[in-house]
Amino acid sequence: MSERIEDNDRELVIKVQNGDLNAFSILVDKYKNKSLSLAVSIVKDTFLGEDIIQEVFIKVHSKIKNFRFKSKFSTWLYRIVVNTSYNELKKRKHTIPISIYEISEDVRPGSTNGKSLSIEEQKKYIKYGMMLLKEDEALILRLFYLCENSIKEIEDITNFNSSKIRVNLHRGRKNLKRKLISILGAEIDSLL
Repeated sequence: MSERIEDNDRELVIKVQNGDLNAFSILVDKYKNKSLSLAVSIVKDTFLGEDIIQEVFIKVHSKIKNFRFKSKFSTWLYRIVVNTSYNELKKRKHTIPISIYEISEDVRPGSTNGKSLSIEEQKKYIKYGMMLLKEDEALILRLFYLCENSIKEIEDITNFNSSKIRVNLHRGRKNLKRKLISILGAEIDSLL
C-alpha cells in the first residue's frame, strides 16, 4: 500500500513539475492536515501553524521543480515543515508558551466525570497531552504515528540519529501515558 501511495505522489509531483496546478492542489489537500499538526506540535499555536503551512506550500510550489526523488515526497515536505517551524520560533526568539486557559474547558484535568470518551474527546485529550510533552518527543511521536514515517525517514526529516529517535519514541509514549493518566485517571483505559 505504501508503495502505491509513493507511486501516486511521484506521478503528482511530475505533473506539478510540468505545470499542473490541479495536481499541486491534490498534494496540498493530501498533506495539509498532517503538516499543520506537525507545525502546531512545534510552535504550540494553531494560528501560527496555519501561517507556517501556507508559507510551506508556497516554498514547496516554488522548489518542486528541483525535487529529484532521492526521498519520498512526504519526507521532503515534512523536512520543510520542521525547518520552517523552527525558523519561525527563532525569529520570535522563544517558544510560545501554552497556557492551561487556552485549552478548552472540556479537556482540562478532571473534566470527564466518569463517562467513557467519544473518539473526538479522545483526540482532544491526546492533542492536549502531546502539547505537554517535550518538543522533540512530541515531534517524533507525530512523525512516527500521525505521519507514519519510518525511523530512517524521521532521521532524514529531523537530522536526529536513530538512537535519539528510538529513545524519544520510548520516552514520549511513556510521558504521554503518564500525562493522560494524571488528566483522565481511570478513564485512561478507554483511551489506550
